[in-house]
Amino acid sequence: MPIDAAKALAAPPRTADISWTPKDVLLYHLGIGAGRPATDPRELRYTLESRLHVLPSFATVAGGGPPGVTGALSLPGIDVDLARVLHAGQSLTVHRPLPAEGTATTTARITAVYDKGDAAVLVMRTEAADADGPLWTDEARIHVRGEGGWGGDRGPSVRHDPPAGEPDLTLERTVREDQALLHRLSGDWNPLHADPGFAARAGFERPVLHGLCTYGMTLKTVVDTLLGGDVTRVRSCAARFAGVVYPGETLRIRMWRGDGAVRVTVGAVERGDAPVLADTTVEHD
Repeated sequence: MPIDAAKALAAPPRTADISWTPKDVLLYHLGIGAGRPATDPRELRYTLESRLHVLPSFATVAGGGPPGVTGALSLPGIDVDLARVLHAGQSLTVHRPLPAEGTATTTARITAVYDKGDAAVLVMRTEAADADGPLWTDEARIHVRGEGGWGGDRGPSVRHDPPAGEPDLTLERTVREDQALLHRLSGDWNPLHADPGFAARAGFERPVLHGLCTYGMTLKTVVDTLLGGDVTRVRSCAARFAGVVYPGETLRIRMWRGDGAVRVTVGAVERGDAPVLADTTVEHD
């Protein structure tokens, strides 16, 4: 079997030293759609190095290496075809505001392998710390089609009841036609997001946007609206990737305020509001 759950879970953590500069942060922000309008003072917080605020979701690409969804595929016990792999969900907890320039040590390991019958789901946890202590912890849920059915634990359900009542705020955000090409420069070179032939082999009509790009766009929208533009208020962000986004589409982002948290759903307008992000919660101060 291409996935050896026992071997993957028993493998020692993988440790790496990473670093980043303001240029990396600026590129990431542009890749999730910051800078429109280019002279808006609220956007210049993301695009001008002299007043740079770091959106917490930058942690998902910091260091420029492969993200958890592809990095996990090179770990012991895992040997699968990249065309069968989808990013199923992402959670991120930030332990303190991220600096615009820094170095850190990351420690990554597979913490769970679930048997969903027609697929396997891997959970990849990465922890980052610098000289001052912990910086962030993230978990990527990785869906591998055709690799289930060995009789393993199905794992917990990650689906929540939908938010009640009308949203407190609904906004639309347009995805640029070239946004996936720009976002991939932050480290995710999966050809699914750029190569039409590879996308077709994976079962899609054309290249799709990175789930982490939609994740970042959504977190930025919550920060810019309900959190007063203050990136330091974010404590965590968790989301389930319920469907794909094609570059050029429009995202409809619905937000519900709660006690210390914002619940969010995201749909693709041009496809009848087809779900894109579900079970999404941003916890904040």
